[in-house]
Amino acid sequence: MHVGPPRRGRAVNDAAPARASSLIVEKYGGTSLADMERIRAVARNIAESAKAGHRMIVVVSAMSGETNRLLELAREAADAPSERESDVLLATGEQVSIALVTMALHALGVEARSHTGAQFRILTDQAHGSARIVEIRSERVQRDLQRGVVAVVAGFQGVDGDDNITTLGRGGSDTTAVAVAAALNADECRIYTDVAGVHTADPRVVPEARRLDRLTFEEMLELSGAGAKVLQIRAVEFAGKYNVPLRVLSSFAPGPGTLITNEDPKMEQPLISGITYSRDEAKVTIRGVPDKPGVAHQLLGPVSEARVNVDMIVQNVGADGLTDLTFTVSSGDLERSKKILAPIVAGIKGAELTGGGGLAKVSVVGVGMRSHAGIATAMFKTLFEKGINIQMISTSEIKISVTIDMEYTELAVRALHKAFGLEEAA
Repeated sequence: MHVGPPRRGRAVNDAAPARASSLIVEKYGGTSLADMERIRAVARNIAESAKAGHRMIVVVSAMSGETNRLLELAREAADAPSERESDVLLATGEQVSIALVTMALHALGVEARSHTGAQFRILTDQAHGSARIVEIRSERVQRDLQRGVVAVVAGFQGVDGDDNITTLGRGGSDTTAVAVAAALNADECRIYTDVAGVHTADPRVVPEARRLDRLTFEEMLELSGAGAKVLQIRAVEFAGKYNVPLRVLSSFAPGPGTLITNEDPKMEQPLISGITYSRDEAKVTIRGVPDKPGVAHQLLGPVSEARVNVDMIVQNVGADGLTDLTFTVSSGDLERSKKILAPIVAGIKGAELTGGGGLAKVSVVGVGMRSHAGIATAMFKTLFEKGINIQMISTSEIKISVTIDMEYTELAVRALHKAFGLEEAA
């Protein structure tokens, strides 16, 4: 997406409020807009920022449950609804939200104007259901901002070069908010959710989990990719690329939230920032394939082309000219993956295809890993002491992930959280 060069060296204070006249982008998800009471509460929050002198752009999702309701209607209308008409239908959810939020702002005496993706001129490619933003033309909204008008924008949607309505895929409203913030050089992008910020672990699993004041883009990317549901990974990638400070806050209770920004070289980074998990993982293994260049592409290429997300990959050291290849997918993609691979494996003499679900991925994330040894050893020792068998291991510079039997997920997360000293400070 063309938004100009990324900003460099932006100073962000994670304690001080944004200065008056700052340009703030706020995004509210479906749970924040569940009913009219919640919409009025959101309007009051927006009004408070606007009356403090900030220029405001507000990106909203469809009301809670509305997208699923529309998808069900589409399935009732046709066995295989066209992608174009599905986008036309789904985009109405956000259109309802922008109108209601704008009306609620008017009732509070705040001048506001609603904008669909087409009216805001969020231009995308033609990939219905998973479109990517290519350009944002903000002249119209800029004029509103100059007059002190709050712009209320439909997230999740845009238009292609032929003015067909497109949608950005699951979590697309987060992407809209970050893209708008990048295009207009906003001072901060605030993502309001139903949690107080990013925590050291899922508070539903680890009651002692504490809210993090600050994270790097890199850490948030790893946490999101490893199963944390707080932010959509595509939005975090966008924010990191264009250096857009992100703040995750609760729309239900006041608080500073979690600031996500560039790493500060002057600050000592925590050893471990968080423990996260992803349930419903499945493992596919192909045994006895030729150990030669191109075998991984031969097997994984067709799976990737079918839009199956392959996560962890392990290839054993070859012996007698043969090797084994194992990879993980979501449980929902297991049978499809096996179906794609079956004819390929059948054409390889002596090869065998197996697969099964019931797994979970548990990950330890922290930029402090770069300068500290022994994290993997501590993780493996902790799981061993709890009698938890590790089936696969994957590492990056700031993340270690393992797959385990799903029944041990919560035990593993709690044990690792305690082992790395992430409990709430007394």
